[in-house]
Amino acid sequence: MALEWEQTVVDARDPAALGSWWAQALGWVVVNGSPQEYEIRPSPERLPGLLFVPVADPKVAKNRLHLDFRPADQAAEVARLLAHGARRADIGQGGDVTWVVLADPEDNEFCVLGSR
Repeated sequence: MALEWEQTVVDARDPAALGSWWAQALGWVVVNGSPQEYEIRPSPERLPGLLFVPVADPKVAKNRLHLDFRPADQAAEVARLLAHGARRADIGQGGDVTWVVLADPEDNEFCVLGSR
């Protein structure tokens, strides 16, 4: 039996706002703009996507799952994401690492990796 990875689900206080933020950050397209199931993908037919769904509870701890991104230019990408509304996050990564931990507007951590 084979499984196809359809999407990653992200709990959000404001699914449309957070989904829109990620769509702009990644250059992805919105395939479902519903405030109850706001879905973005790299292109309409390409998987996996990110699906943002509403939750009332605030985020209270470090993510158990996070996304890693490897840009061509780490410093430029970190600067772009910070200007877009991300913030630096400390999850105990220490000072001598090759990645940068950021958080989106709802404090979901993600990493911007260095070059290979």
